[in-house]
Order: sequence, then structure tokens, then C-alpha cells
Amino acid sequence: MATKNDILQTLASEYANAWSSGNPSEVAAFFTPDGKISINRGEALVGTQAISEMAAGFHAEFPDLEIRCDLMRWAGVHALFAWTLEGHHAETKNHVVVTGWEEWELDSANKVRNSLGWFDAEDYQRQIDGG
Repeated sequence: MATKNDILQTLASEYANAWSSGNPSEVAAFFTPDGKISINRGEALVGTQAISEMAAGFHAEFPDLEIRCDLMRWAGVHALFAWTLEGHHAETKNHVVVTGWEEWELDSANKVRNSLGWFDAEDYQRQIDGG
């Protein structure tokens, strides 16, 4: 029988693969129907449609987007998914590598109810701009 750690490690790997797939609905499928995501204290996007649209924006911005899971930790219904984003920006063609994490609140089926995402937005923009 799989342990909670095994289940969440698989969840993290599959979530990273969904982001790397170029298919925004695969990303949204990890969230509850009323799931939320907020990035760098921005306005929360609510529901799988809004989350899918957000993922589509990243896929358009980085056609070769790759997300790697660097670390997964959990405590009860909370988890930390640390990641690395890598890809070439569609407009500038600049290579971008940024790290960050998402703090998750999970439901009993290990779907994300709430995600607080964090990354260094200034470094991200600097790399896009070629600085």
C-alpha cells in the first residue's frame, strides 16, 4: 500500500508533468472545482476554468515550458511543492530559469483547494528582458 509520502511525491511529479505538457486543462485538473491559486499575493483565481486560463498564459509565454519538482513536503492537509521553471520566452527568445514554490491546502482526494504561489518576479522579468 502506498504511503502518504509516496502519494504526494507522485502528485508532485504528475503536477510538474502537467505544467510541462502544454495542456492547461491538465494543470487545472489538479484543483478542486472551486480551487484557488494566488501568485505573489496577486488576486486569487478561482475555479478550474480560471486556473486553466492562467496556465494557458504561461504556456503561450513559454512554448517549451518545463516545470521540475525540486522538493515536496507535507503536513496533514498542507503541502509544499518547490519547483523550477525553465523555458525560452516566446517574444524575446531569452532563456529563463526561475525557482519558486506553491503552498497547497489539499482535500481528502489530494486535489488542491488553495494554492499560494511564490517566485522572484523581478528576477523573472529581468531574465525575460535579457538582463
